Amino acid sequence: MSPTHHDNDTAPGVASVMESTDSADDLSHNPSGLWSGDTGTLGERTRRVLLELLKGPYVSGTQAPQLWAALVADESLVRSRLHDLFLDLVIDRVDEFAFTRKIVTDEIDAPAAVRSERLTFLDTAMLLVLRQLLLAAPGEKRVIVDREEVYERLAIYRTGDESTFQRNLNGAWSRMSNRLRVLHKAGEDRFEISPMVKFLIDEDRVRELIAVYERIAAGETGAGEIDADETDDGEDSIAETVVDNTDTDASDADIDIDADTEEDEA
Repeated sequence: MSPTHHDNDTAPGVASVMESTDSADDLSHNPSGLWSGDTGTLGERTRRVLLELLKGPYVSGTQAPQLWAALVADESLVRSRLHDLFLDLVIDRVDEFAFTRKIVTDEIDAPAAVRSERLTFLDTAMLLVLRQLLLAAPGEKRVIVDREEVYERLAIYRTGDESTFQRNLNGAWSRMSNRLRVLHKAGEDRFEISPMVKFLIDEDRVRELIAVYERIAAGETGAGEIDADETDDGEDSIAETVVDNTDTDASDADIDIDADTEEDEA
């Protein structure tokens, strides 16, 4: 009997060996590859820090030292990748914070690359209070505040009944802690103000907003009577650098001074 030939058959185990060889070849062709077919050129930690920057709102050297080290080591590469997306990289080397923002240039009409966080009237007031408390303690390594201390400073803006106002305060506090991440728990009802808070509003914007809020506190106008021209400059942003790519309901408008502060609960 003549032997049977299997010209197209593969010996057992050969297929898996060939697949492994192909994967090895893929990775050998791209030394930076992390998986088969990966064409990326950045190291793993650099990719992770780039992803965190895009997710927002910021990367902290204190909270994520390994990511911070990767950012410092590959800053030019990260900056280049962000420029590909019309984003700029902002770094505070003293307090070790980094975040992205839309590039500012008159040379091209740059598209909006990320969504900005919309803030209510009470959110904005709380952000201003936190900023004032932080700047009132120059040289302090950590600025710790009591929740009630912040709430008391905002009492002048109360409208409606006390229970509703407290609920709105709790909602704003929750957004400061969980969405903007400018408050970190430091004890029983005690919180540390993140140095990041000073980057969220520039000095000119602060002066404009404080003027409006002082008028409200003096009873010259109500929260619901604020002129949009006084509080919203469009491209000049109160939350330009605070992004949330997962919030599909967010608007490209950078700030929303909204008289309806009942929309969120803690």
